[in-house]
Amino acid sequence: MAMSAHEIETMIKDALPGAEVTIQDLRGDGDHYAAHVIYEGFKGLTRIKQHQMVYNALKGNMGGALHALALQTSTPKD
Repeated sequence: MAMSAHEIETMIKDALPGAEVTIQDLRGDGDHYAAHVIYEGFKGLTRIKQHQMVYNALKGNMGGALHALALQTSTPKD
């Protein structure tokens, strides 16, 4: 069963409190999404660590209920 954009957004926000999360359904199939996550907690971390934090927030759904996620992460602009 595919995940909704709202489910993905909620899971990320629950794991990364205060994060700004934008989700886009790339194909309209509920299976291929793009996400942009802006989070203060990413400061000083490598892009790999940032992405790992987001994937961990999805609790094992990547590759299963969530087939593809184009991920962009950043820190807030001061």
